[in-house]
Amino acid sequence: MFKFILKCVLLSFLIQSNYLHAEQKQIFDNLSVHYIAIPTKFLTPNIAHQYSIKRSKYNGLINISVIDNTQNNKAIYAIISGTARNLIGQIHPLNFTLVNEGDAIYYLATYPFLNEEIVNFNIKIKTEKKTNILKFQHKFYIN
Repeated sequence: MFKFILKCVLLSFLIQSNYLHAEQKQIFDNLSVHYIAIPTKFLTPNIAHQYSIKRSKYNGLINISVIDNTQNNKAIYAIISGTARNLIGQIHPLNFTLVNEGDAIYYLATYPFLNEEIVNFNIKIKTEKKTNILKFQHKFYIN
C-alpha cells in the first residue's frame, strides 16, 4: 500500500528503535486514512535524499495515505493540509508533498521537535466526495 518508502521506514524503525509506534489508521465512512509519525533519522540517507527530506534527530516525518474502502482498498488522491501543535501552544504548519509510486499514493510532511515533545496533529483530508479531519497525538523521542 505505502510501498517502498513505508517498507523502508518501518524496517529502519524496527531495526533501530526500541519504541515502535506501528502504523495507525482512522476510518471515515468509506475511507481509511493510514498515518505514521517517526523521526527522520530512521530514514536511510538514500531514501531521505530521494524524497528531499532532511535527516535529523530533531525532525519528524508524517506519512499519510488515503484508501478508498469501496474500490478494493485503492489509494486515492486527496488535498492534505494541517498543523502540528505542541503542549505550550506553538503551532507549526505542515506542508505535505504528494508521492505517487504506481498504485501507491501518499503524502509526506516534516515537523521539527524536541526530545519527549508531545505533538497534536490536526490534518484536513479533502477528497472528491468529502472533507474529513484526522486528529492524533504523537510523542517524539531523541535517541
